Amino acid sequence: MHNTIDSEKLVTHYVDGHWIAPLSTEAFPFETPHDAAVRGSIILAGGQDVARALDAARRAFTGFSRSSKAERLALLRRIHELTQERIDDLAEAISLEMGAPIDMARRAQAGAGVGHAAGFIEALEGMDEEERLTNGDLLIRAPVGISGLITPWNWPINQISLKVLPVIATGGACVLKPSEYTPLSAIVYMEILDAAGVPAGVVNMVQGNGPGAGVALSTDPLVNHVSFTGSTRAGRAVAHAAAEDIRRITLELGGKSANLVFADCGSDLEQRVRDSVAECFLNSGQSCDAPTRMLVERDIYERVVEIAADAAANTALGLPSEPGDHIGPLVNATQFERVQDLIAAGVAEGARPVAGGPGLAPGFNAGYWVRPTVFADVTPDMRIAREEIFGPVLSILPVEGEAEAIRIANDSPYGLAAYVQTGDMERAGRVGRALDAGAIHVNGTGMGWGSPFGGWKQSGLGREGGKLGIEAFQEVKTLHLLQV
Repeated sequence: MHNTIDSEKLVTHYVDGHWIAPLSTEAFPFETPHDAAVRGSIILAGGQDVARALDAARRAFTGFSRSSKAERLALLRRIHELTQERIDDLAEAISLEMGAPIDMARRAQAGAGVGHAAGFIEALEGMDEEERLTNGDLLIRAPVGISGLITPWNWPINQISLKVLPVIATGGACVLKPSEYTPLSAIVYMEILDAAGVPAGVVNMVQGNGPGAGVALSTDPLVNHVSFTGSTRAGRAVAHAAAEDIRRITLELGGKSANLVFADCGSDLEQRVRDSVAECFLNSGQSCDAPTRMLVERDIYERVVEIAADAAANTALGLPSEPGDHIGPLVNATQFERVQDLIAAGVAEGARPVAGGPGLAPGFNAGYWVRPTVFADVTPDMRIAREEIFGPVLSILPVEGEAEAIRIANDSPYGLAAYVQTGDMERAGRVGRALDAGAIHVNGTGMGWGSPFGGWKQSGLGREGGKLGIEAFQEVKTLHLLQV
């Protein structure tokens, strides 16, 4: 797929089980971020395209909502199998469209589609769709109806699978609008669903942007539920639109995750810091839960700054198609300019750059390559300590101890994730319970498939993944039966 773009499917939408021509004619250039070259175009869906896809979902829902749990589990197992079979195709698509290095794209980006499928299968197997309460009433979990799914470019298959699979698991129907910057992976995923035998109209996909298809999906009366992943700014707009019709929403939004590094790491300190820098720079820093604020106890502060600076200086940049452990470019010019603006703001506000800095990364004459950057002596009021940067930029702040670290970590409008580095597991539990975030990672631990993902405060509403992710796509009714 690296050398060939399916130009036919690139300009079509997947509706009612078929690849069809859009009703709109508005083209949007498809660009590869490593060289900023235009390789083709997609056709942005308009209101009529969205309405046609929603009508297909409406018709499909009538039958699919009556499917058995066993039938839906069989579909999920087939999707899981086919996602594994086509993991290389997914990885190549993601690598091409957003610049993720191919090995990382296969392991983490495309691999998420496999992992989430396994998590949803296990969750659905353990769930009862009807439950007798102790008072004799019958609790019934039913599909929410038609969902509008709006997904981002930074983890395209991760987010598509987190939304599409629970629709299938519950017997719902949906229209997916992937990011206009990552159309290829969405096409491959629709091919997987089609080959798995998902009934026509249950999952539909239109290519489009936020102001067009996104607004249409979040405001159409046929939509019972909107699941959105993206910026907090756009999430507010989705929430306002949903409020008009009292429509259910799930929002996974921005973050500014704190990473608390304590002196009791002892001999593990260097590894903990190097792993933290790598986690911050993963996906070129384009992750909403990236640990971009490192809060370090004063006693080890200068040593941590030294280690982090060295780790950043030794972070390799390389072409997305090349195997190996490196990072790639940012996704587009808008993101590049935003990151450059925030790097400049860090310098202007008095932070101390110890690695990287402004400008295009050396060795690259085209594309959106940001220098891996570390700032020391950051204060909590600086823009780089408060705003989501979405690039390979780390801010290091000194703290006097545990209480101050917790206070600064929680002093944020975001609450998606937090990280703790410590040799004391009692402290890990105590600090983790005190942090205002949806996920707490201790000493480099990651999330297991099926664990819920979502944020506190302005990082979102609801949870995705596993049992809670399925429940987000269900309504509950209580059947009050006459006791005899």
